[in-house]
Amino acid sequence: MRSAHAMSPRPLRRVAAAACAAALAGVLLGAVPVEAPAASAQSSQGCNAATRIGAAPPALSMLQSELAWTITKGAGITVAVVDSGVLAINPHLVDAFAGGVNLVGDGQAPDGSTDVYGHGTAIAGQIAARKLDASGVEGLAPEAKILSVRVFASDDKQTVEAGFGPQIGKLAAGIRWAADAGAQIINVSMSTTDDVPEVADAVSYATSRGSLVIGSSGNRNNMLSFVQSDADVPRYPANYPGVLGVSATDLQGVVTDDSIHGSHVAIAAPGQSIITTSQLGGDCVYADAAPATSYSAGYVSAAAALVAAAHPDETPAEWAYRLTATAVRSDPDTRDDRAGWGVVQPYDAIVMQPGPGLRGPASPFPGSEAGAPEQPAADPVTVVHKPAPDEEAILFGTTAAVGALIAIGGAGALGVFVSRRRQAATAAAQPVRHGGGLYRDDAPRD
Repeated sequence: MRSAHAMSPRPLRRVAAAACAAALAGVLLGAVPVEAPAASAQSSQGCNAATRIGAAPPALSMLQSELAWTITKGAGITVAVVDSGVLAINPHLVDAFAGGVNLVGDGQAPDGSTDVYGHGTAIAGQIAARKLDASGVEGLAPEAKILSVRVFASDDKQTVEAGFGPQIGKLAAGIRWAADAGAQIINVSMSTTDDVPEVADAVSYATSRGSLVIGSSGNRNNMLSFVQSDADVPRYPANYPGVLGVSATDLQGVVTDDSIHGSHVAIAAPGQSIITTSQLGGDCVYADAAPATSYSAGYVSAAAALVAAAHPDETPAEWAYRLTATAVRSDPDTRDDRAGWGVVQPYDAIVMQPGPGLRGPASPFPGSEAGAPEQPAADPVTVVHKPAPDEEAILFGTTAAVGALIAIGGAGALGVFVSRRRQAATAAAQPVRHGGGLYRDDAPRD
């Protein structure tokens, strides 16, 4: 099992079939504020069981999906979603669901296969949704398996008072359970501003078991929270050793101020206009108004699954290094508190050849020494390149990609760079159904 950063969810609102908006809520559990992801509430005017969205998720073209899929689609890898559960009967997820556990104790399915809140189902779809006719929804790792670790039911007052809302103890227990169940990747979409020993111990345990934990960096918008904090301070478990903390980019590939910035940010990924699976059984669009880090963490978890499938004999630290070292950034030698080491690029992470001279984070691979080469690549090229036929070609492609990064200057250039890469794959316009975005009230519209 492998360990990574945990995402920062907020207390959730009860999903009502007649509601068309989602809201973020915060819950103070004991002395520890835990943010739980806001789920969408849909109605007949929004998303429902019959909703099918023909457009592909915009993030897939930003994340080198077609190139990565020439090598692997994540077969053989299990990703644990520590969240509100996963609706296993959603048609996109039937073949992806690998069981799980319900730690909430509310009498729902013991294998975590129910989700009244919707957030866990959305994350699961980002990671491993299978294609259906008349639907463009597909996960970034569409042959990976999903393990549902249900740690909360909802955030409404009655549910919280009954003991079924977000709780730090259940979050820690969920991480441990996922590690013991053999998940190579653990996606945690919950976070706190407090350094809690119980969670730190759970992350350390998961790491020791071979799991990579992925988590969000937190979101600026604390609307309707009991516990509000928009400060750029570390979030946990994203800030623990061995966890990949993830911030969210917009559709131009730029990390905005909607994400919390800080030393806990290791990498970034798309977190806006997320087309994925709904807890009502169909498709839906989330976080349409602004990026949210819960969803960006979901895509990094999927990217990690692809890397793990391609390199099953490597360690979680080596998987994490592949993801961070090859991420798109304006300065190849530097991370920053907004995007970490840059925007994740799964194909480049898969084909990277570890060794001395690679620029960026310190390498855990034996015999590797990070550092700038004496002369950078002369000709800048785009990071998206053709699959290499052999090791030498792969190494050349990776070195050329580093040269491209040197030529890109500043955050604005980075946004243009990623934006241009996805223009060719822009989905045909069509009416879509919108669900409430995480951490905000997005009004559903046709």
